Amino acid sequence: MVRKFLYVVAGLIVLGIAAAFAYRLWGVEIMRMAMVPGESFKGQRALSAADYRARTMWLARPDLPGNPALWAPAGQQPRRSAGGAAVFFIHPTSYLNRAHWNAPLDDQEANARAALFLRGQASAFNDVGAIWAPRYRQATFGAFLTDRAAAEQALQLAYGDITAAFDQFLEEVGPTRPIILAGHSQGALHLTHLLKDRVAGTALARRIVAAYVVGWPVSTATDLAALGLPACTAPDQAGCVLSWQTFAEPADPTLIQQVYDRSTGFDGRPRRGTPMLCVNPLTGTQGATAPAAANLGTLFPNSDMSTADLRPGQVAARCDSRGLLLIGNAPDVGPYALPGNNYHVYDYSLFWANVRADAGRRYAAATR
Repeated sequence: MVRKFLYVVAGLIVLGIAAAFAYRLWGVEIMRMAMVPGESFKGQRALSAADYRARTMWLARPDLPGNPALWAPAGQQPRRSAGGAAVFFIHPTSYLNRAHWNAPLDDQEANARAALFLRGQASAFNDVGAIWAPRYRQATFGAFLTDRAAAEQALQLAYGDITAAFDQFLEEVGPTRPIILAGHSQGALHLTHLLKDRVAGTALARRIVAAYVVGWPVSTATDLAALGLPACTAPDQAGCVLSWQTFAEPADPTLIQQVYDRSTGFDGRPRRGTPMLCVNPLTGTQGATAPAAANLGTLFPNSDMSTADLRPGQVAARCDSRGLLLIGNAPDVGPYALPGNNYHVYDYSLFWANVRADAGRRYAAATR
């Protein structure tokens, strides 16, 4: 929203420069003032698996007309044959309103934005199997900009919806079908808890082809063991976790690092000073470096993001010592980079074709 404001005033050169300078200095504080809700947290009815029997509770599922996860760029197409993996995808934050701590399920703007995310992210998995993506009462964007207790309450409410949807998903797909778990940003945060609470140490873990915990930090020292799956160290390894956070260079991860350093890992120890998991999506291996030539295709959207071109060889990637995924000079894939050269919004689309190939390899390994 702040960037859109800057674009409006960009025609006024002097004001535009002044505004850009102010955003560079005080951007995070501006976002907090603009996006953290002023209301107190309001509890709501807990949802159950039965609520998710209705098709209207899903943004994507195999029998849903107009399924946005079935989008594909020219030269690609979704799976046409039956079978394959069952993909449970948790979309990132699409509710940017400060009116409430949690998105109403029928918020048209948030749902339209979530559908856009499914086209650019979940679509990478649509040739390996059928995609299920639930609507959920996601925490608003401002919940990630404050330490207020209401923010954690909002996230817990959202996670309750995810667990209910997951229970119904498991019932729908049956007891033996291989499963891919994927999410981004807030969706990846909920996915870490889902792995810890519903997968780790259970028979279900043996059915997990891979878990794509993208755009959310996972400490290799304090979190990974609790997820019940190891990090991916080979490109054809099944039953493992992939995670990355994308930055152009020079990277300034201060905002991410501050929150990370103040937090506690799943094992109860502080995350401060521990490396974040980085599995390079170009290689499918932990801590790797790869040239642009290894990139099978980046999505370059048109102006209204209704479609995109898939262009290979555009973006290199390397995992640094902190666990960030660095891409050097970023290509022009859109205007939504965050402060600090953070290409969070593009975590999937920069490596779309590699994620697609990665999921296919891991599914083949899991079903040999």
